[in-house]
Amino acid sequence: MTNTPSSDLVGPAWKLVAFDLDDTLAPSKSPLPDQMARALRDLLDVCEVAVISGGAFPQFELQLLGNLHASPTQLANLHLLPTCGTRYANFHEGALVDVYDHQLTEDEAQNAMSALETTARKLGLWCEDPWGEIIENRNSQITFSALGQNAPLDAKRAWDPTGQKRASLAKEVGALLPTLEVRSGGSTSVDITARGIDKAYGMRALVEQTGIAKEDMLFIGDRLDEGGNDYPVKAAGWATLAVEGWEETAQVVQELAASLVNRQA
Repeated sequence: MTNTPSSDLVGPAWKLVAFDLDDTLAPSKSPLPDQMARALRDLLDVCEVAVISGGAFPQFELQLLGNLHASPTQLANLHLLPTCGTRYANFHEGALVDVYDHQLTEDEAQNAMSALETTARKLGLWCEDPWGEIIENRNSQITFSALGQNAPLDAKRAWDPTGQKRASLAKEVGALLPTLEVRSGGSTSVDITARGIDKAYGMRALVEQTGIAKEDMLFIGDRLDEGGNDYPVKAAGWATLAVEGWEETAQVVQELAASLVNRQA
């Protein structure tokens, strides 16, 4: 989708709208732009909002919460699901509260990190001069970032534009870790979690925790193509909307908020 969203997606009275974070709400590893923050606050005034990302909670603090400037009333409608929903937190009276936090065992984490480094070196995908950590233990998820956690956006986009490098690494590591889930993540990343954990898992958690029906939820992301880390949500039958970058998402959010305001008037 590159233009105005279709009326069948903007028109319904969605009770919850869920978003990917990186390259959907904000540029990769960067704070929420002011335009997006304003649009999200408007949406939080009229419906529940969830953010599901492969990133750990510090990434949510940096990219989302630091520049959202939401009121306690607006925050009460916000649901945060880091590491694909293996952790779920929301706000009560302005304070962040964990609903749950499912962590990998120490053995699972160590095995995953070892398999990632060994296989990345074997495939020639190990960066000897990275921008920050290559492998990060996020407790409920192990993440491989080929160029390092702090790599510049241009370098990340140029590293694996077809996704073939990530797919090859995920396939070989997955064969070594049959009890865990291994999948391509962002533009340079591969994520490892407990089996069955993906963004559809996070959406199911939202249904369970909020009581909002699946049919009343919309998911918006930039990787809804088959093989993308947002695709499991689409494959599991949720209504989805594909976007290309935060600027397009901001336009969509503004239209969604206006549509819901008009329905409530």
